[in-house]
Amino acid sequence: MTLFILLTFIWWANTGHVHGSHSANITAILDRLLDGYDNRLRPGSGGGITEVKTDFFVTSFGPVSDVEMDFTMDMFFRQMWVDERLKFEGPTEILRLNNRMVDKIWTPDTFFRNSKKSLAHNMTTPNKMFRIMQNGTVLYTMKLTVIGDCPMQLMDFPMDGHTCPLRFGSYAYTNREIVFTWRKGPIDSVDCPKESMSLLQYDLVGQSLSSTVFKSNTGHYSVMVVHFLLQRKLGYYLIQTYIPLIMVVVLSQVSFWINKESVPARTVAGITTVLTMTTLSISARQSLPKVAYATAMDWFIAVCFAFVASALIEFAAVNYFATLQAHRLKKQKAKLHEMEMIAEEDEDEALPDGFPRGTLKRRNHSMAPSEGTVPIFLQQGSAVPANPQLAGTSPIDQYSRVLFPLTFALFNIVYWSMYLSKDTMEKPRDMNSPSS
Repeated sequence: MTLFILLTFIWWANTGHVHGSHSANITAILDRLLDGYDNRLRPGSGGGITEVKTDFFVTSFGPVSDVEMDFTMDMFFRQMWVDERLKFEGPTEILRLNNRMVDKIWTPDTFFRNSKKSLAHNMTTPNKMFRIMQNGTVLYTMKLTVIGDCPMQLMDFPMDGHTCPLRFGSYAYTNREIVFTWRKGPIDSVDCPKESMSLLQYDLVGQSLSSTVFKSNTGHYSVMVVHFLLQRKLGYYLIQTYIPLIMVVVLSQVSFWINKESVPARTVAGITTVLTMTTLSISARQSLPKVAYATAMDWFIAVCFAFVASALIEFAAVNYFATLQAHRLKKQKAKLHEMEMIAEEDEDEALPDGFPRGTLKRRNHSMAPSEGTVPIFLQQGSAVPANPQLAGTSPIDQYSRVLFPLTFALFNIVYWSMYLSKDTMEKPRDMNSPSS
C-alpha cells in the first residue's frame, strides 16, 4: 500500500511538471513573438504585397426586403495571411488563442463596401477565433451580421430574380499593399447550406464569386465580390393576387347572361367588381417600394381592370341602344296612330248624307286595345320597354359572351407564356466608383 501511494505521488509530480513546463513554453513563445512587434505595420511593409485569403460560412441568410432593397445574413468570416514576424518553434504546431491576442498584432482593415449595417457578435464574449501556425500563418475568424444593399429592378415582379452583391476589401490599403484572394477557390469559398436559409419569398438558387478592382481618387483597391442569386417564389402572389383578379374578371362577365331588363342587378354587379378590382390593386402595391415604372403585376392588374370596366360599359351600351329602339318604336306607334286618325276622318267625310258621323271612329276605338295592353313605355315612358319586339337578348350581349372570355383567355396565355419562359434573373452590375 505504501508503495502504491509513493508511485502515485511520483506520477502526479511528473505530470504537473510537464503541464507546467508546457504552459511556460507557450508563454515564453508568446512573449518572444510580441517582443519588438509593431502591430501598426502590415506584414512585408515596405516590400512585398500582403495576400489575405478569405472565405466564409453562412449560418443564416434572410430576410430580403423589397421595400428597403436589402438583405440580411449571419456568417463566420475567415481571413488568413502570413506574417513572417510570428514564426516560432516549440512543442506545438498551432497556437490557439482567443480575442485578447487580436489587438496585439496586425489584422487586415477589412470592411463591407455595400453594407448598410454590420454587427460583430460579442455575447458572451467577442466571437473571435485566432490561431498562429509555426510558419507564421495567421487564421482569424469572427461571427458577423451584415445588412447589405441590394438594388432591385422590379419590372418583372413577381416573376423576377435578383443578384444581391456582397463586396468587401481593405479600407486604407491599396492593391499595391494588400490583395484579397479566395482561400478555397471561386466555387467553394462561400458555403451556404440549405438549412441556413430563412427565406419566405425567395429561393437562393446559387452564388457566384469574383474579384475586382475598385478605382477611386485615392487609389485602386482589391475588392472581393459575392453575388447571391435570388429567385422570387410565385405561389404567394398567385393565391393573394392573380387568382382573385381572374375570378373578379370572370364574375364581371356573368352579367352578360343577365336579362337586359334587370337594370339594378347588372349595375350593382358592374360597380361591385370595379370596386373589388380597385381594392385588390391597392393591396398588391403595398408590399412594394414606390417605383416609377410598371411591374408585370401592374400590367396584369391594368388589363383586368380594363376588362371589368369594359363589362360595365358594355351594359351601358346595351341599355343605350335599347332606349333608342324604344323611342323609335314609340315614334312609329304615334305616327301610325296619327295616320289612322286621318284615315278615319277621310272615311267619315266619304259617307253618304244621313249616315251618322263618327261611326267608324267609335268602332275603331272600341276595337283598339285597352290601356292595360298598351306597352309600358307608352304608359310611363320607360327606357327599357316591355314590348315583345324589344324583349330577349341584346346582340351586343350575344357577341360579348363569346368575345370577352376568348380575349381574356388569349391575354392570359400570352402573359404567362411570356414571363414564365423569360430569363428574369438580373445580371450582376458593375461596381460604382464613388470617391472614398
